[in-house]
Amino acid sequence: MYYIGLDVHKRTISYCVKDAAGHVHQEGKIGSIRRELDAWIKILPQPRMIAMEATIFTGWIYDHLLPHAEKVKVAHPLMLRAIAAAKRKNDKIDAGKIADCLRCDFLPECHMISTAIRDRRRTLRYRNLVLKQMVQMKNRVSGLLMETGVSYNKQRLHKLGYFTELISSNDEVSESIRPLLKLSRETIVRSQKLDYALVSSLERDPLLAERLERLRTIPGVGPITALTWALEIGDVSRFQSIKQAIKHIQQVLVEAAKLAPRYNHELALVYEREQQRGNKNRATLAVARKMVAYMLAVERRKQDFVPAEQLGGTAAA
Repeated sequence: MYYIGLDVHKRTISYCVKDAAGHVHQEGKIGSIRRELDAWIKILPQPRMIAMEATIFTGWIYDHLLPHAEKVKVAHPLMLRAIAAAKRKNDKIDAGKIADCLRCDFLPECHMISTAIRDRRRTLRYRNLVLKQMVQMKNRVSGLLMETGVSYNKQRLHKLGYFTELISSNDEVSESIRPLLKLSRETIVRSQKLDYALVSSLERDPLLAERLERLRTIPGVGPITALTWALEIGDVSRFQSIKQAIKHIQQVLVEAAKLAPRYNHELALVYEREQQRGNKNRATLAVARKMVAYMLAVERRKQDFVPAEQLGGTAAA
């Protein structure tokens, strides 16, 4: 077996090929383009295993090389640095270190979700960017009004009817900010439409539809929580515990857990029990853990959620 370490950058890839004894057979540098990868892979000895550090460029290189090696592995960058730290550091040395970690089975491997799921996850993450920009615009509208001393209803500000009436009939709104307010509102509306289009496209996707429908049988699990779970978690079998799954999508789960008790009696009881101990944050985390237990159970059994009362008091998780 030959062990190949890759140090991947935007324009170049440094590589080092070693045998089982650690002897260097080849090393060098190629361009980070498919054509050069295809030419390079043809001259490599076989059988071979390939490893690289996780970067923004890793996904497409991993997919491209996967058919041409016994295994392709991706390393966790922080853990890799801790294992393969060196005083001298350059691309050539880094590629050799990765090859050694792979050869000695010390590589801190990352889980690589399937290409199909990664493609759809990219859409969901783009939607998150759209939401951030929309929030920034909403804050900018509020800021413009506050800067110029305009009184407004905070709860109704971003409703179309109220906003239109505000800028058309409120004498406090100066002419200097009217164009900026209108432009900001148009940006918000476009973002809302784009958000709807992106979420709808994922919900209708044949690869995800059945899984999302099953997850949403859990009261309190909405479309965004279900989508985030399906696309960020990927294959649930890689998680041995609820704690591991929570860490992976903690931010979304905590936000969902704040609303879920309104729609799920069992989660409401969990929240109330923990809240009585005097810590709301702990109560929210307890709800998040319970939601993960529900989703893991639904995914592993490939069955719709059944409330505890319908099981004669036996919890679904």
